[in-house]
Amino acid sequence: MAEDELKSRTKNFALRIISFVNLLPNSPQGKVLGNQLLRSGTSVGANYRSACNARSKADFISKISISQEEADESAYWLELIIESNLLNNQESEYLLKESKELSAILTASIKTTKYNKNINSKYKI
Repeated sequence: MAEDELKSRTKNFALRIISFVNLLPNSPQGKVLGNQLLRSGTSVGANYRSACNARSKADFISKISISQEEADESAYWLELIIESNLLNNQESEYLLKESKELSAILTASIKTTKYNKNINSKYKI
């Protein structure tokens, strides 16, 4: 996936998370889970953008790993929201699917970068 495409996708994910959190009930559970989801869901794109400005492959791997962790964490909070019946609708299912897809894309990027880093260092390119 192209860098600009993933930047756009992670930003759209963040915007949808913001709207989704506003739908959660104004209960202690809704507030706590909503705040956690809001932090992790908006962090995916912010950390991906930071990774795009990395100074080295090692820096890129470090920063994109944070983005991947935040996508996975978002999936966790969404699972709790859905399974506790706080809010289970089409949007929650879409966001859960999207968080898992983003996590998979970012994981693949990490693996590719690590592989290329090892190949380049092995052959001193």
